[in-house]
Amino acid sequence: MRAIVTGGAGFIGSHVVDALLTRGDGVAVLDNLASGRRENVDGRAELVVGDVRDGEAVGALFARVRPDVCFHLAAQADVRVSVARPDFDCEVNVLGTLRVLEAARRAGTRVVLASTGGAIYGECERPAPETSPRQPLSPYGAAKLAAEEYLATYNRLYDAGHVALRFGNVYGPRQDPHGEAGVVAIFLGLLASGGAPTVFGDGSQERDYVFVGDVVRATLAAAGRRGGVFNVGTGSATSVLELLDACRRVTGVDGPATHVPPREGELARSVLDPALAERELGFRAAVSLDDGLRATWGWVLEKERP
Repeated sequence: MRAIVTGGAGFIGSHVVDALLTRGDGVAVLDNLASGRRENVDGRAELVVGDVRDGEAVGALFARVRPDVCFHLAAQADVRVSVARPDFDCEVNVLGTLRVLEAARRAGTRVVLASTGGAIYGECERPAPETSPRQPLSPYGAAKLAAEEYLATYNRLYDAGHVALRFGNVYGPRQDPHGEAGVVAIFLGLLASGGAPTVFGDGSQERDYVFVGDVVRATLAAAGRRGGVFNVGTGSATSVLELLDACRRVTGVDGPATHVPPREGELARSVLDPALAERELGFRAAVSLDDGLRATWGWVLEKERP
């Protein structure tokens, strides 16, 4: 199979690239390297430095590669940035997706879109199925939902067979533990460097933490589907305090935590119901939280070595 992975130098995208190469597929990566890193890209893949907002560049790449599938993982993924710069967030997550869809239409390529569960569903009293009300609380969630609607429209208009995957809170090796990143990467990075993890509010906020290896399996499985929207998560809720305890248990580092006031607008509970993905994609998260944290901790320690 020939594949293009947008955002393939980033955290999740680079793992997708590795999995494709392992099974013998040809892979081209499109990444502007704003957050992705060259060293994340296996040398067997072609790296094209470019931006998904550049329709000419995207179209030229698709026309040359003629991919069977595009895994569209390039995104502006920071909720706080989306609040501060909603126009920029829209340009990347909506216009960028539209550029990919148009290039895919001309090349006869199916698209698998990396979307989000928590930012689309809003507060979840129970694990949210795909039919749950869609109530974004940030421009990021609204943009991802708009991107999904463009996929659905192209499916109806062109019988394109594109698929959207709503990820839970993805964690694992290659997630940057510095700066604005996932809480797992931040906690483990601080424990490795002797810092104190920060807990906002009382730490009761619950999320669905899913290991990147599981996310990759679901992403590749989705390439065999013709259309649909699927949650990719564990279906289990873990609070911030429970996550911190697990990080301490796995690392053996019992560092102190700093408690600060809660962040305005933060969701109290976000958990996904993955039953549809299990039925239709044959996907079930297989990596436990402790095992995923151990794998991530090993990578963090390797990166922290001088």
